[in-house]
Amino acid sequence: MKAEEAELCFPQLINTSCKKRVGSNSEALLIYILLSCISLLTVILNLLVIISISHFRQLHTPTNLLLLSLAVSDFLVGLLVMPFQILLAEPCWLLGDLMCALFFLVAFITLCSSVVNMVLISVDRYVAICDPLRYSTKVTENRIKLCVLLSWLYCVFYSFTILFDNLKQPGRFISCYGECVINVIGAVDLVLSFIIPISAIIVLYVRVFVVAVSQARSMRSHVAAVKLQRSLTVTVQRSELKAARTLGVVVAVFLMCSCPYYGVSLSGYELTMASSTNIFMNLLSLLNSCLNPMIYVFLYPWFRKSVKLIVTFKILQPRSSQANIL
Repeated sequence: MKAEEAELCFPQLINTSCKKRVGSNSEALLIYILLSCISLLTVILNLLVIISISHFRQLHTPTNLLLLSLAVSDFLVGLLVMPFQILLAEPCWLLGDLMCALFFLVAFITLCSSVVNMVLISVDRYVAICDPLRYSTKVTENRIKLCVLLSWLYCVFYSFTILFDNLKQPGRFISCYGECVINVIGAVDLVLSFIIPISAIIVLYVRVFVVAVSQARSMRSHVAAVKLQRSLTVTVQRSELKAARTLGVVVAVFLMCSCPYYGVSLSGYELTMASSTNIFMNLLSLLNSCLNPMIYVFLYPWFRKSVKLIVTFKILQPRSSQANIL
């Protein structure tokens, strides 16, 4: 009896307790170390982005406001979602059904916000490249702030809606005590969280690529044009090609991180703290939050300058927010 009870998550609940999973200690240790390192790196990188854009006035632009919103959502993923993912790797969930439901609520909100912000950034770059003359009138700080607010409200509403049954009756879908399980409509989540966002990004990327190719052909066919016109064309083309490369990286990384996770959801899935394979797919999906600041921000020279000022504590000096870092 002693040995049998030791295998239960809650030995006092012999008939209703889940059994502890049998696994390798070295495998569990590897998962803990990997998740802890990624979580710490995600928090640090996105915190540097948040401080940089918030502190330096030169960075208060519409595009950077979107980067700030993205960094906030990814920061919350690293701070709140990834540490709880470590708990999901434990043999038993000991925090109760309500905490299980709340964990997934926070995870859905932050991950949804990260994806929506990626779409907004793609839209911003599309307008800047395909309609540069009217960009400053179409894309203003107030409009961007409104879009960011609406996107967060949408993510909160969407997450509450898709998890309503789980929040209304926590533990409704568990088969035994010590299990953390929720149930969502896989097809709905797949369409709203993956297919629509990635389709929007791909469409915008293709349009940007077409414009860049068109500009390159225009350059070759108007070699004898006015010098100012040529200079403007070269500048526009370079901006378009750089944006095309950046969006290409975004699409590739997003697909790499999300496809394994959403591929499972095609069958109408249950999110459980099951096998190491499931944990790995969740980890791969969360890894996108660590890569986002590298993709969007490390490509900009101003970030390296701002990080240098932050780590040397020069931002504490008077009028440091007025520093020229562009």
